[in-house]
Amino acid sequence: MSSVLSAIENIVSISQFNRGLAGKIFSDVKKHGPKVVIKNNSAEAVIVSPAEYVEIQDELNDYRLLTLAVERMANYNPNTLISQKDMAKRMNITAQDLDSFDEAEFE
Repeated sequence: MSSVLSAIENIVSISQFNRGLAGKIFSDVKKHGPKVVIKNNSAEAVIVSPAEYVEIQDELNDYRLLTLAVERMANYNPNTLISQKDMAKRMNITAQDLDSFDEAEFE
């Protein structure tokens, strides 16, 4: 029953925006989370706070990176690795070439 109540509380009609209640709706989103906007009895949009949007995007990026890492590890074969020294030879890169670059920053 609580999920039904939660769903009802998180729905706003597009007509509420037309009646000038946008400020109240946006305030409620900041306090209580996302709202689903209904237009003609169908979900039209979801309103989230900017902070929550950024959090969702960060989680999505993390998921994509994790998926890529898992795929790469599934195909990992240590016998096919190339040392940095051998790769530098293949690419004709010298130590002096590398010294001319700024240090890489990792997170």
